[in-house]
Amino acid sequence: MSLGGHLLFIIALLPFVGALVPGLMIRAGRTACATFTAVPTALAFIMLLTLAPAVMRGEVIQAEIEWLPQLGLSVSFFLDGLGLLFAGMILGVGLLITLYARFYLSSQDPMGQFYTYLLLFQGAMLGIVISDNILLLLIFWELTSLSSFLLIGYWKHLPEGRQGARMALAVTGAGGLAMIGGMLILGNIAGSYNLTDILQAGDAIRASEWYLPALILILLGAFTKSAQFPFHFWLPHAMAAPTPVSAYLHSATMVKAGVFLMARMWPVLSGTDAWFYIVATTGLITMVLGALIALFKDDLKALLAFSTVSHLGLLTMLLGFGTTAAAVAAVFHIINHLTFKAALFMTAGIVDHETHTRDIKRLGGLRHLMPVTFVIGTVAALSMAGIPLFNGFLSKELMLEEAAHTDWFGSHYAVPVVATFGALLSVAYSFRFVAHVFLGPKRDDYPHTPHDPPFGMWASPALLVFLVVLIGVAPFLAEGLVTVAANAVTGADLHPHLKIWHGLTPALWMSVVATIGGALLLTQHRVLDRVWIAARRPEAKAIFDRLVAALVSAARGITDRTHNGAISRYLAIFTVASVALGWIAYSGSGLSAPTRGLLPVPLVIAIGWVMLVVATVSVVVMHHHRFRALVLIGIIGLSISAGFVYLSAPDLALTQISVETVTIMLLLLALHFLPQLTPKESPMGLKIRDGAIALAAGGGVGGLAYAFLMRDIETISGFHIANSYEGGGGTNVVNVILVDFRGYDTYGEIIVLGIAGLVIFALMHALLDGPAAKRLRQLDYGYDRSRDRHPLMMVVVTRVLMPIAVVVGVYIFLRGHNEPGGGFVAGLVIAIALLMQYMASGFAWTQERKKIEYHTMIGIGIVIAGLTGVGAWLAGRPFLTSAYTYVHLPPIEEFELATAMLFDLGVFLTVLGAVMLMLYSLSRIARFAGETVNVEPMDYDPGEQAAEAKAGS
Repeated sequence: MSLGGHLLFIIALLPFVGALVPGLMIRAGRTACATFTAVPTALAFIMLLTLAPAVMRGEVIQAEIEWLPQLGLSVSFFLDGLGLLFAGMILGVGLLITLYARFYLSSQDPMGQFYTYLLLFQGAMLGIVISDNILLLLIFWELTSLSSFLLIGYWKHLPEGRQGARMALAVTGAGGLAMIGGMLILGNIAGSYNLTDILQAGDAIRASEWYLPALILILLGAFTKSAQFPFHFWLPHAMAAPTPVSAYLHSATMVKAGVFLMARMWPVLSGTDAWFYIVATTGLITMVLGALIALFKDDLKALLAFSTVSHLGLLTMLLGFGTTAAAVAAVFHIINHLTFKAALFMTAGIVDHETHTRDIKRLGGLRHLMPVTFVIGTVAALSMAGIPLFNGFLSKELMLEEAAHTDWFGSHYAVPVVATFGALLSVAYSFRFVAHVFLGPKRDDYPHTPHDPPFGMWASPALLVFLVVLIGVAPFLAEGLVTVAANAVTGADLHPHLKIWHGLTPALWMSVVATIGGALLLTQHRVLDRVWIAARRPEAKAIFDRLVAALVSAARGITDRTHNGAISRYLAIFTVASVALGWIAYSGSGLSAPTRGLLPVPLVIAIGWVMLVVATVSVVVMHHHRFRALVLIGIIGLSISAGFVYLSAPDLALTQISVETVTIMLLLLALHFLPQLTPKESPMGLKIRDGAIALAAGGGVGGLAYAFLMRDIETISGFHIANSYEGGGGTNVVNVILVDFRGYDTYGEIIVLGIAGLVIFALMHALLDGPAAKRLRQLDYGYDRSRDRHPLMMVVVTRVLMPIAVVVGVYIFLRGHNEPGGGFVAGLVIAIALLMQYMASGFAWTQERKKIEYHTMIGIGIVIAGLTGVGAWLAGRPFLTSAYTYVHLPPIEEFELATAMLFDLGVFLTVLGAVMLMLYSLSRIARFAGETVNVEPMDYDPGEQAAEAKAGS
């Protein structure tokens, strides 16, 4: 991998690594927290600038690490012109937002938490714009939804903040799920999940019958993220977030993600009627609708939020036109919108911070009190309106030029007229921002006397408006970046020339109409505002709320009918669904004819099978007597173990016997606290229903097993048998599968087992500290407790068996790699030996001799197993790949050393710790309920017996 590739990886990682720092540095003060938030962003930005010259020359920087190549998933990034543009926006504006937020947030706001969320969001956005693998892009896409949820709901005490966060997550998350389907379709058509490959397969994708479904699904993801009609309603409600968040989301990140996706997929999805009519029409509608709503909003941030919706519609419309010139205009407007919109949101935040209100009707005349803020806000607003000598004018002219030459369903006038009307509304709300906030006489009824903020708060928007003017008067300065980004979007070799004057073109006259019309419209704003307020119109948020309420009501109704607390109902639904699906699969499978005959059944095996059936039926008949049912379950388990032995599966037999013994012992302890008989039986009708379901499910599983056994089927077992010794260094195929081929599964299973032990302990701890503790103390067993709880014979036998069991456990552990055994069975064997000690000599006596905590044992086991897997990484091999060698030490014969033994040790410790922690939890209940505890190894006391004999005589 090249140096540029390594830098690309570091750029992607820096924000996530940096997110660990603000929560710690806030203890050193707010300035230190902001500084150390800016450091990873600044480092990433500097590294990006070092890569920029190569990208500007037309090179594409790539970096890739294989992750799951079988699934087409790799950690791969690439940086081209479009990625450079967006990554620069994300990091550059991120630095400005970090500075602005340092002075904007109050001392009561948890700044460390804010900056942590900000860096997580920044990292997710960076991942989107530089990902080469679409599966990786999808991961980052959903991360932006999650991290933006945290940012929008940052002020948790505000109901509108919580609602806005939930709405944004619901809408963008749902769109992301749709996009996953579309991306997978693209990957299947192109035969690769790498974007660089997909972008070369445009002709094949557009010719595919799956093109339209993929297009619609991907556009759903883009439209929801970029707030396009009819999903536009969530974005204005995200303004409940602090202003630094709004400025970042609306200018350079979240909402631009959908635009980025459309631009990135432009070479493969555009150029069709479906693309034009769906994308261009949606953008045009959104542009006009957003501008119209913005004109009548009195909240400063709401006005700017709907203006963002409008400008996102403009960008979507340009990309929808499908021409290279429109793509150039879109790229240029992405830059211009970034500069003036971020500056405007920061200006709105300054006004709110200083006046304590965002209500335009309570403002006006601020130019006298806040001259610096007035200049910044006015320049940015004039750019948004598209006034000459500001950068917004240049991209607006390019947009109108493209609109003037676009036909829509055969009409030459529809798009130009509607686009001009949208531009007119944009002028009107931009002028209103300046006139109703800054112009007019100074008022004496501001909620708080305003003044210009300190330099730290206005420095960021000032730098942005400087760029607004600089690009506006010298557009050639942005020409290089626009060129490489537009070439990345279109896949063509374009050389656009950006200039202020294009002559007397139709776009110029459309712009004049829009500017004059917008100014005139603003003069009638008061009258139009009354009409707008009085008019009846659909509210997208209200529709969304009603839809969500209806879905919640339906879900609650289904839940109430199906989740009544009875486990029998849950099992019935699950089992019936499984049987039904199995029957459907069987009916349409076209099962081939059997290729094998039945094997002979010896008389002993037939008798054993009959006994197994009798025991199973007996459980059903006598299940109401808990102890008998438990004994029968133990018999069934041991019978199955014998069946494993007969079928040459000693590993399974060992595991089954060990698990059965431990389970029966623990259940016997649990029965101590349960009635002997089940207190309530099901009605006969439910018994018949459950019996029918059980017979159907059992018959289905039996039939499936029979179908497989009667046919020759290729399985993966041949691979395991052939590679067990060569790849894993062991002749016991089962053990090698568990610790090598499927070691990751085993690692997950021991983690689950450890968690189960800890959860049982935690539940018992809560039980003994909660309301149930009182009931436990009053527990009446209705019989006398045994006075001989620790018989002499049992104590002596367990003392003798303990060292033997430990030796057997160690032996089974050591032989597991080449003979039946292993860490799991060894852990159970030693657990059984310890269980016998507890049962024979009492909990207190045994517990006093315990040398290590069971919690610690679980933790050590999982850590050892995990470190074994990490060691494989260090050797350049996949996680948990075994390494082995053979050692000869005279006079000892040659023996094997394998890292699998360390992994098995982790399994052994986790199993032993989890089982013993469960026992500890159950015994605590017994002691709490009044069970007497011995401190001696047995109950027999010669002195006490002599005294009793003398008293009796």
